[in-house]
Amino acid sequence: MPHYTHTEQVNASPADVFAIIQNTDRTPEWLKRCTAIDRLEEGETREGLPLRYHYKDGNRTGVMAGTVSAFEAGRRMTMSFTDKITDVSVDFETADGATPGTTSLTHTIDIRTKGLGKMFTPMINKALPRQTLDAMTNLKALAES
Repeated sequence: MPHYTHTEQVNASPADVFAIIQNTDRTPEWLKRCTAIDRLEEGETREGLPLRYHYKDGNRTGVMAGTVSAFEAGRRMTMSFTDKITDVSVDFETADGATPGTTSLTHTIDIRTKGLGKMFTPMINKALPRQTLDAMTNLKALAES
């Protein structure tokens, strides 16, 4: 199963970093492959909130059904997405950084391939670290600006 985790030190408060992560309207600003995340119910972010993830990968576009599968306000948010070939878990966890006003941000992605998707596992394993690091670099720059 493709898996990647990375921790980044961000020169912004945990509250500021988490506010960007929680605001799914802003996800396309830091995650290049994401074109939108729809929240399918009104109200606050909570565990069980249904989502729809829209993406563009090269010339291919797609949509994945999703949910907020874990949520701890100001600290952790996990989203789970599924389609015909993958089940994806995307987790963000914030903690106080080494110095006041900074954040230790950990981002973990787990991808379970299924059906025809299993033949893409080697390519996903190869691309996942770069995609994750690029997203973290963009998220860090956004939080620090």
